[in-house]
Amino acid sequence: METGEKATITVEITVHAPVEQVWKFWTEPEHITKWSFASDDWHAPTAENDLTVGGKFLTRMEAKDGSFGFDFGGVYDEIRTNEFIAYTLGDGRRVAITFISQDSDTKIIEVFEAETTFPLEQQQAGWQSFLNNFKAYSERSL
Repeated sequence: METGEKATITVEITVHAPVEQVWKFWTEPEHITKWSFASDDWHAPTAENDLTVGGKFLTRMEAKDGSFGFDFGGVYDEIRTNEFIAYTLGDGRRVAITFISQDSDTKIIEVFEAETTFPLEQQQAGWQSFLNNFKAYSERSL
């Protein structure tokens, strides 16, 4: 019997950078294209981001060999600068991201509703890979 409740997955990471810098790297399209992919054989050639409640975002992700690509996008539901972002993906799933300032570091906690195509463990690993790429980009870009 379907309950309508979706499974949620949490991924997190600590970035050795101040929250203001982390926020900038997370939200500005020129930075998003440098980290928003799960592995080195992928890239994000374009990103658009209207960081306002009701605003839309869209990142194009593609395999570097051209074999596959997809758009990742949605609409912002809530934004608190340097603290919190909530959005709804195009397929209706919700995502909440919390940014916690810890002295000169920033902890990012991302909670998302799982989809039903891939196993939970695979989804968690994929989203964690994005965070790992974000951390690496942020720390080398300071």
